[in-house]
Order: sequence, then C-alpha cells, then structure tokens
Amino acid sequence: MKLRRVLFVCSQARLRSPTAERVYADWPGVETACGGLNADADVPLTPEDVVAADLIFVMEKTHRNKLGKRYREQLRGKRVICLDIPDDYDYMDPVLIALLKARVSKFL
Repeated sequence: MKLRRVLFVCSQARLRSPTAERVYADWPGVETACGGLNADADVPLTPEDVVAADLIFVMEKTHRNKLGKRYREQLRGKRVICLDIPDDYDYMDPVLIALLKARVSKFL
C-alpha cells in the first residue's frame, strides 16, 4: 500500500499544524508533515514539502492564498483543502483535536 503524504500548513507551525501532524501520525496509510508560512515559523514550509505532499490542508483561507502565491509551481495538480480553523487553540487542545478529526478524516 502506497503511503499518502499529507501536509498540514498554518502560520507558525507551532499549535494547529503540529497538532494535526501528531493526531494523524498513526493513521493507516498516511505519512504526515507540517509547516508554517511565516518567516519566523517553528517549522518553515519549504518548496520540497509542497512537492512531496499528496494532499495539503491549510487552517485558514489566508494560508491558502499565501501558499498559492509563494508555491504556485509546486502546487500544480495538488489538492489544497481549507479547514477553516482559527488560531484560537493550544497545542493538542481537545477541542482542536475534535475539529481536526471532524474536518480532515473524511478526506483520508
């Protein structure tokens, strides 16, 4: 079975996307990664991250817009899904985990 590479993107890669990466790390058939779009992100997103991804989840519409502007070439043929999850949660917040499970799982 081929692993699907799933990339989670937010601003800082400090709270939301690392939580999503961890929640789905043990999901069958899925390999996870995360990255942030801000210059001072804990895990800065790279063009290689985008190229390697089979499916990309962004937390907000602004992330989709930034991603599209910055990585237009690397995004060709990629599916980008906006989860509409605001920056209101701490790392591994149970409410954030429930939101992620409700919005991401159906795509995997």
